[in-house]
Amino acid sequence: MRWRDGLGLCGSSMTSQPLRSLLTLLGVAIGIAAVTLLTAMGEGLRGRVLDSFAQFGTRVVTVRPGAVQTGGIGGLLASARPLTLADAEALRRLPHVEAVVPIIQGNGDIQAGQRKRRVDILGTGHQLAQAWRTRVALGQFLPQSQSGSTPPYVVLGHRLSQELFGTRNPVGQRVRVGGMRFRVIGVIEQKGNLLGFDLDDIAYIPVDRAERLFNRNGLVKAHVLFDSGIQAERFSEQVRQLLIARHGREDFRLTSQSDLLGSLNRILATLSLGISALGGISLLVGAVGILTIMTTTVGERTAEIGLLRALGAAPRQVLGLFLAEATLLSLLGGVLGVLLAGGLLVLLHWLVPGLPLSLSPPLVLLALLLSALVGMAAGLAPARRAARLHPVVALRFE
Repeated sequence: MRWRDGLGLCGSSMTSQPLRSLLTLLGVAIGIAAVTLLTAMGEGLRGRVLDSFAQFGTRVVTVRPGAVQTGGIGGLLASARPLTLADAEALRRLPHVEAVVPIIQGNGDIQAGQRKRRVDILGTGHQLAQAWRTRVALGQFLPQSQSGSTPPYVVLGHRLSQELFGTRNPVGQRVRVGGMRFRVIGVIEQKGNLLGFDLDDIAYIPVDRAERLFNRNGLVKAHVLFDSGIQAERFSEQVRQLLIARHGREDFRLTSQSDLLGSLNRILATLSLGISALGGISLLVGAVGILTIMTTTVGERTAEIGLLRALGAAPRQVLGLFLAEATLLSLLGGVLGVLLAGGLLVLLHWLVPGLPLSLSPPLVLLALLLSALVGMAAGLAPARRAARLHPVVALRFE
């Protein structure tokens, strides 16, 4: 039997019962569409989150005070040296360092005229804009500290500037931050949200002023940006040795941004896989539909199978015919499912523009391959049953 004849037999079998074939196609199509759509949403979410974190750079080591050393009876006495501005300056002198960003976080009231808001306040240094890849829309960012003291300047986030000053230029205006007077010297360009944290609703002040504002004697953390001339592990070890030499012990914690992104990527990939598995339940329903229709087809075409065997068709040819029919049926359902998923993605993008979606060509090919595998798996048992029929027994059904 030529392969064209085999395809003709498969096609005639599908068209002889068009309604039944269409319903089976829809079962597979809905399953493939669900898997494709949910996977595209999961991959889009993963890409959005990773891009949001990557905008702050990947060659970053974060230092936090911690690893508290305890002593005394029952460990009741504890001491930990804070991470100071002097530590940040020492880190800045290390080889391969591009920027050091000291951080003190808090919140408080900011007032401009009669308008007052309670916002997040970030005490930081002049290199934050470079390290976080942040651009200034108006004015300039915080200046470098001179002799350990920085003028009372403040830089506003995009949204905060609009809510305090509207359409007016805020640069040069006086505001009160936490009861202290500051002069606005810049406005950050619009950045958006990061995991629910509004980056446009922040007031940036010098870190030494933040120490006095929040009555702190140390930093919350420090970001150290290094160049591409050294590996993250080696650079982290240099930071560790420097701080141990300054503190006398390891009372701090180090976190590499690349390690954080790797862990986050694995978590989100697992989440995407779980979302896709939920869509796979619909695909399982489609597989049951193929199994049902192929089992019914074998029963209806028993005499035809006997005639083919009597004319010399080998069992493997009969097996191939029914497997090809199941695979073709499933592939057509897969194509319909991909088209349906594409239409739904376009509709979702139009209705919800901010929803992260990512439909890549490899994902489409994987969906079609999955549909073919489902068809082969579901049609294998009925095809083997058809191939094992004895020609004489099969012809008695005529």
